[in-house]
Amino acid sequence: MARVALLSPDLLFGSKVEGALALAGHDVARFATAERFAVAVGFHDLAIFDLTAEGIDGADLLHRLREHGDLPDGLPTLGYYSHVDIDTRRRALEAGFTKVVPRSRMAREAATLAAGLLAGRG
Repeated sequence: MARVALLSPDLLFGSKVEGALALAGHDVARFATAERFAVAVGFHDLAIFDLTAEGIDGADLLHRLREHGDLPDGLPTLGYYSHVDIDTRRRALEAGFTKVVPRSRMAREAATLAAGLLAGRG
């Protein structure tokens, strides 16, 4: 299927997302640091960001990746956030994420969300 880059320092939740995507047939690479993610993301078909990650500003990271040409044009991006953190959602949308969803939805629908983004349905 697709190569997915997952930025998620949270081992428990990241493994859950990684597992759901792998079961759907995707080749998932999970990264615990923004630095490693930034180096590899351009070699993937989908980029997923944990916007709740402590010490990582996902909106700023997306902006920097685009600014430096490290994110290929048209690469779909998916960010997930805590449903109570509306500011993070707003900033992610302003940064240009293809889709931004609450963490609870990501837990339930990771494979479906990925399939929609990869098919260009956002």
